[in-house]
Amino acid sequence: MKRFLFIFLIQAAVFSICLAQQPVEMDLWTGGAPESNGLTINERGDDFSIAKLFVYRPDKQKNTCAAVVICPGGGYVNLAMSHEGHDYARWLSNNGITAVILKYRLPNKNHFIPLKDAQRALRTVRANAKEWDIDPTKVGISGFSAGGHLASTAATHFDAGNASATDPLERLSCRPDFAILFYPVITMKEEFAHLGSRRNLIGDAYNAELVKLYSNEEQVTAQTPPTFLITSDDDKSVHPRNSVEFYLALKRNNVPAVLYVIPEGGHGWGTNPSGAQYLEWSVPLKAWLEKTVLK
Repeated sequence: MKRFLFIFLIQAAVFSICLAQQPVEMDLWTGGAPESNGLTINERGDDFSIAKLFVYRPDKQKNTCAAVVICPGGGYVNLAMSHEGHDYARWLSNNGITAVILKYRLPNKNHFIPLKDAQRALRTVRANAKEWDIDPTKVGISGFSAGGHLASTAATHFDAGNASATDPLERLSCRPDFAILFYPVITMKEEFAHLGSRRNLIGDAYNAELVKLYSNEEQVTAQTPPTFLITSDDDKSVHPRNSVEFYLALKRNNVPAVLYVIPEGGHGWGTNPSGAQYLEWSVPLKAWLEKTVLK
């Protein structure tokens, strides 16, 4: 009993410290995005037609010079900005990592839009590497559920930049140096896809070309970055096989990867420091970061 009380008090203290941190907000696309997703402000006042970044920078004495772009989940129809965004960003920042939450434009069946935002976010972080005291070779991406699909898409669909581009950001690489995926959607195949995310991303009609393109277990190569995956054995929303198949594809291509399957948790438990899954994800993730990214 004393041990659990001690853990709870530590979690509460960490949570209180994290709450004190406030991010810097900025538009992802200066002057507006290059195309519209056709959405307007919804009844709750959410505007998912505009992409934004929320930047949490660590204290100088803690700074590891690493950065993570965060993609919250929400089935490609919403964004869980709190427990899959700000809570996680504060945890990363508290551990010396610059955290950049990406409020990406929802696709509204325009499949290329979220990936374009994720790639732009990675380029933006590298463009600000000097100002934000970041090592441009330690810029990763992380995501939850459908945001995990976006993060795994960015980890398997990238370029080194266009040296002749008129936009300086487009000259920079959008390849993440590592990926962290929480209970991710990976595939678009009907056998174990999250069909709601698929419909919202690529539309109602079956399109074999797009299904293959966004089934990221089929897009892994030797250039895919090292990846940390964690999921729940009892996840009824996004089948754990999504994570398993991505892990196996990484190993077939000799990409360093680890997969943690926790016994219970279901789906969407997020990263709140007071949550039941806190120790299950935070301890192994911190160890993996120290070994793989921060070495």
